Amino acid sequence: MPFRPYRHKAQYYETDTMKIVHHSNYIRWMEEARVDMLEQMGLGYDVMERDGVLSPVLSVSAQYKSMTRFPETVEITVRLVRYTGVRFDIVYEMRDAVTGALRCLGESSHCFIDGSGAPISVKRKFPAWDALFRRYAEESR
Repeated sequence: MPFRPYRHKAQYYETDTMKIVHHSNYIRWMEEARVDMLEQMGLGYDVMERDGVLSPVLSVSAQYKSMTRFPETVEITVRLVRYTGVRFDIVYEMRDAVTGALRCLGESSHCFIDGSGAPISVKRKFPAWDALFRRYAEESR
């Protein structure tokens, strides 16, 4: 079962002097889409943090393909492409919601840590979460 796409309407304050969405905002939109993806899985950051688990960004990249302007809406599809029990990777595809024009491709990598920053094996400590992540990663292939 694939994730429902996340939609973001470009805001005026996200634009630069050329009235084009500034490139840094695509990274923020990836975070919004990632939070939405985890919530769709039933493992939102609120759930994870309540159980003492944090999930920082290890790396992020974006390939800008075309410009987004105010007030266009971008539809962001996410795929959980890799999960190891300790780390996971997501790919993002951002398209104009009306025309389907590709705006940006992105990737991010994450891990699981406790409050002290020590790595956590979700596979060992949270087997139900592990099963969810594995199922979604398999379905995204």
